[in-house]
Parts: sequence; structure tokens; C-alpha cells
Amino acid sequence: MPGVAHVAVVGGGPAGLMAAEVLATAGLAVTVFERMPTVGRKLQVAGRGGLNLTHSEEREAFLDRYGPSRRYLSTALEAFDPTALRAWAHGLGQPTFVGSSGRVFPEGFRATALLRAWLIRLGSLGVQLRTRHQWNGWTPEGALTFTDPHGDPLVVAADASVLALGGASWPRTGSDGAWTTPLRAAGIEVRPWRAANSGCIVGWSEVFSHRFAGTPVKDVTVRHRQTSARGDLMITTDGLEGSPVYALCPALRATLDAGTPARVELDLFPQATPAEVVTRLARRRPTDSVATALARCGLSPVRIGLLREATANRPPSAPHPLAALLQALPFNVTASQPIARAISSAGGVALSAVNSSAMLRGRPGTFVAGEMLDWEAPTGGYLLQGAFSTGVAAAEGVLAWLATLRR
Repeated sequence: MPGVAHVAVVGGGPAGLMAAEVLATAGLAVTVFERMPTVGRKLQVAGRGGLNLTHSEEREAFLDRYGPSRRYLSTALEAFDPTALRAWAHGLGQPTFVGSSGRVFPEGFRATALLRAWLIRLGSLGVQLRTRHQWNGWTPEGALTFTDPHGDPLVVAADASVLALGGASWPRTGSDGAWTTPLRAAGIEVRPWRAANSGCIVGWSEVFSHRFAGTPVKDVTVRHRQTSARGDLMITTDGLEGSPVYALCPALRATLDAGTPARVELDLFPQATPAEVVTRLARRRPTDSVATALARCGLSPVRIGLLREATANRPPSAPHPLAALLQALPFNVTASQPIARAISSAGGVALSAVNSSAMLRGRPGTFVAGEMLDWEAPTGGYLLQGAFSTGVAAAEGVLAWLATLRR
């Protein structure tokens, strides 16, 4: 392998661009092939409401957010941790700050300035960007095959490659999971796609949906079996969205996949004890209707609507049963929202199909990073941190593997 090694990075999202930066900084020739007209599209979509880069949570709690995939991801997450990610952003002229919830954002808040500075850095390192290139798989000899912007076939024989093709959520950004076909054809284990960080379908009555769709419900605890999460919800036309529902997504999905009825319970008074809720309700005046009494307790119209929806408009009037219900409103969940509407996806390349260096078993020199691997995490900065960290890990794997070939 004489001269400077050439590495092809397939996918221009956070994981792919981070891998490209690490490799180019090490002196390798790097070309990024991206299917869409521009790179970083999913990063920009994620940053429309504020680019949540990572989270400031304590180490063990942070790693626990990755659930069963922690065992595989922990090495990458510790090698390029939230502190390293914040330092990297600062180096791009985008210092970060910690929000009240512990989430970390660039001071510019949105993704545009950070992505612009990043692309300037990649250009200065000599990284070549090739957009509108659709990856199709490999030749029998192991070279990468593409369709170029003109619709013509292109074969690229690189010394190593990093696949960072994304998951199956937000397909309009280019992440549609179509790459599973060539990987399965090559004998690589790919797990079925599943919606992650997804809203759930409840199936409201027409009256409730018409009145409250698009209405936020602040500070609610959502429970499913032994799992619970607290935060803000949004009523949709057919269900619920919001960080508490997203956090329960793996547990709800497991219940639904098992063919078992799934139910969530909403605690509309998460900050109060049951006795405190009873005390509030007991202040009801003799002439108050249930609705008036609930309003006196501080319940907004949408919370009263949820109570009526859960009880077929027959809420109990006695303080104790009413208080118990307000802290455990039951709703049946029939399904998760479709994966195209999910924030992220589970499924993809099985973690058992890659080694500890992120290289595909049975395909030397091909490394995998980002959401195309079968891991998931909640919103709050954990998803982007995982993408950046696995991008660094894949690049370090490439460097180590190429070093063994030079010996």
C-alpha cells in the first residue's frame, strides 16, 4: 500500500463527517460520498429547534441512557465523550452552553453556523465531497459501486471505507435505510427497522382530537409498566408526542411486539403527593361542577379534556378516587407512529456483525458508524453524541487496521 492511503466515507451525516475529519487530520486522503445534494441535512433538521449536541449528565447515568447497547458503545462514548465533543465545537468557533435541563447547545443554538465552520475545516484538510452519489454495494473484488449524478456507474477502489449511511427515520433527508439490501446480499446481518423516539397512537375520540390536537401539556409523568418519564407532551390528532413518550418507546415497542395490550398512564400532578391532590379537590364548593372544581385545582382545559377522555366523560366526583385517577389516567396504545415520523430508528447492522474496532466481520477494511448500527438512545443529546462518537471510533479503527497492513 504505497503512498498516502485513500479512504472512502459513504454518508455525509454527523458520523461520516466526523470520521472524515479524524482520518484527514491523520494525513489520509478522504472522499465523502453523499446521496443527497448537500451534506449534513439531518444535522440541520435536528437543529431547527436548537442543536442539542450532547448532555451534561454524570457519566454512569449518561451511559445508561444507551440501554442494552451500552456494552458496545461505552468504549466509543468514553473515548470521545461530551467534554471532547464540546471542545471540538469550541474549536470550530462554536462554544457551547448547558441549558436548564442539562442539555448542551452551541451558543449559536442552530446547526447552520456549526456546519458551515465544519465544512470549511474539512475543506482545509483536503476532504473531497462528492454529492448526488448513490451507493449500491460492492463489486466481486470488493470495490465500492455508486451511481453518479449523471446516472452512470462509478467504481471506487479505496484502501478502506467507512459506511455511515444513517438509519430509516427522516427519509426526506436521505436516511431511508435502502442500504440494507446490498448489505444483506453480502451476507451481513441486518436487524429489521423499528421506530425509536416515536410518538404513540392512542386513538382519541373525534371530539377530543378536534379540540385539542396541537395542544401542549406541560410537566406530565408518563408510565408504562415499570418505566416512567417526566416532561412535556403534545396532543396529536391520533396520539401523543414528546420526550416522556420517546423515553418509553423501547418498553412500549417490546409490549406491542409481544402482542400484548399496551397502556400508558398519565400523572397530571407529578409534583404533588396523592394526599396533596386530595386536599386540593376537597376544596370544591357545593355548587361547583366537576369541571369548575378541577379548574380551581389548576387543571387546564386540555388536562380536563384528558380526564373526560379517559373516563368516557364520567369522571368520579369523590376526592379520593378522582385524585387517584388524575395521577394515573389510563390510555390504550395501539401502535407507534410510523418510522418515517420517528426522530430516530432502531435496527440496522447487528452489533454482532462488527468487531470492537467497528469493522464488519468478514469484510476487512469496511467500518460502520452512526445510526446504521443497531443502537438507540433517547432525545436530549444522546443521539448526536452517539453518532459523533461512533464516527471517531470507526476512523480510529481504520487507522489501526491500515497500520497493521504497513507492518
